[in-house]
Amino acid sequence: MDDPIFARWLPPNVSLYGDEIDLMLHLIHWFMLALFVGWGLFIVYCLVRFRQRPGQAAVYQPVKAKFSKWLEVGVAVAEAIVLVVLAVPVWGKIKDDIPQQMGNDPVVIRVVAEQFKWMFHYPGRDGVFGATGVEFYSDDNPAGLDDEDEAGWDDITVRGLHFPVGRPVIARLVTKDVIHSFKIPVMRITQDAIPGMEIPIWFQAIAPGKFQVGCAQLCGMGHYEMKADLTIHKSQDEFQAWLDDEHENL
Repeated sequence: MDDPIFARWLPPNVSLYGDEIDLMLHLIHWFMLALFVGWGLFIVYCLVRFRQRPGQAAVYQPVKAKFSKWLEVGVAVAEAIVLVVLAVPVWGKIKDDIPQQMGNDPVVIRVVAEQFKWMFHYPGRDGVFGATGVEFYSDDNPAGLDDEDEAGWDDITVRGLHFPVGRPVIARLVTKDVIHSFKIPVMRITQDAIPGMEIPIWFQAIAPGKFQVGCAQLCGMGHYEMKADLTIHKSQDEFQAWLDDEHENL
């Protein structure tokens, strides 16, 4: 298994767009550190410069200087640059540029959340998901498949998430009960699953490995159990072999 790429002060990065997110996070944190130190020094200066002295009253008038005004304008401009130049394009790339719309042959997975576990629903050998509905959910049918729909007879439902390296993945998030938050730190992806909605997200791995899926939303007393294993296969052939084994076990 190839060693994952580690980002400084962050979890391993094996995401196609992880570098852009990490860059944005680092810039924002350095920017906030500069603001913290700068405003802290300014507060200390004001405490000393305008303190009450013997025989002299404290000064309560705010500082009036062109430098402070330009500094505030500069901070606002820097924040706008981070938002417009970095955050918005990355957000658009992750949320809007769905690979399925670009014809990149993605792996499509239906992710079903419930208290307190993740279930992963894969289509069968025909590549077509069976019909689902909330009325079909049960302990024996965690994906909510309609037994009368033949397209779903060969569908796979497993507790672990599997996909190959180098191939886009579209995850269709649904939840049976409360709000959950699908989080894969190494893929730099976090997305809430909302009751009554199906929310698509996409990601693509640049390195294989075994990691973990978590829940970033406090979803009840058993929230600590809301996790699943993630396996990123080295190749499409290895991933297909796993799919074939799961079909054989149906």
